[in-house]
Amino acid sequence: MFFATISAQAQNGNEKTVQIKTSAVCGMCKKTLEKAMAYEKGVKASTLDVDSKMLSVTYDSKKTNEGKIRKAVNETGYDADDKPATPRAYNKLDDCCRKEAGAH
Repeated sequence: MFFATISAQAQNGNEKTVQIKTSAVCGMCKKTLEKAMAYEKGVKASTLDVDSKMLSVTYDSKKTNEGKIRKAVNETGYDADDKPATPRAYNKLDDCCRKEAGAH
């Protein structure tokens, strides 16, 4: 019992959260980004606020870092802060999820 408590506390000490401004515009973008983050190694949770376009990602800093998370956002087809989406991934997005579609 004692070892489990120490392990849980140590794990929480590695947990960090990053806020990333994205180019997401709709509910489908939210679903796409949150699903993509769920598959990223070390990501514990993610939530996209569509209105502010802010993606909040909680992760284990021993398994990943902010750079890798931003890269994963780019490779999903969305901008991550000042880094533009990977063109190939962006072109695969549904029309409603493209920046030009605007909020809807």
